[in-house]
Amino acid sequence: MNARQRTARGRVVAVIPAGGTGTRMGADVPKQFLPLGGVPMLLHSLRAFDRAPSVDAVILVVPHEERRRALTDVIERYGVKKVQKVIAGGETRQQSVYNGLKETDPDVEIVVVHDAVRPFVTEDLIERSIEAARKGGGAIVAIPMKDTPKQAGPDRQIQRTLDRTELWLAQTPQTFRRDLLLEAYEKAAIEHLQATDDAALVERLGHKVGIVAGTWENIKITTPEDLVIAEAILAARSKH
Repeated sequence: MNARQRTARGRVVAVIPAGGTGTRMGADVPKQFLPLGGVPMLLHSLRAFDRAPSVDAVILVVPHEERRRALTDVIERYGVKKVQKVIAGGETRQQSVYNGLKETDPDVEIVVVHDAVRPFVTEDLIERSIEAARKGGGAIVAIPMKDTPKQAGPDRQIQRTLDRTELWLAQTPQTFRRDLLLEAYEKAAIEHLQATDDAALVERLGHKVGIVAGTWENIKITTPEDLVIAEAILAARSKH
């Protein structure tokens, strides 16, 4: 896609929240800076967005005290090209995304939100999510549920068995028209509402959100066990 085509279709900016402290990892540094395949975990996601042709710029959101580390140890050291701003996050993921969203310019058409600690996002997933958002206003990457889900009460007794054919596990990227996502976040801020992902806030506006089929490799690194799995995925990829 050339510059003229991209301008005609509207700019695309990615907001990448990397604001977590990683307490569940038990590490001395936030998990997004832990090594994965010999480089900071965060770098894997940034490189994918650098390669995605439809993405014009990236806004990286990190803890206030980690801004210098992100700039020097990741962006400058590894030559990341598309990061336009590195800003401070909030106390929650939702606040961090909102901080990043407010830094996007009014002429941006599409905003792609992606968790920094999902290092196996691919250029294909990014591009397909953008295309789906252009058509329908919003779309998330998700995978169909494999196991049989059970709904239980506080006593851990099963109340009912759910139909897994209708259930999907949400991942990121989650991609929306900027005006739609901004409206959703502004309304949530006014109402003091917290949600676990971006789509939930858009759904509350009564707007339908589409699904783009994701991959099982697109895992979120939360625990030390996840990091072991991530290293195994990298090792398997290196053999191909």
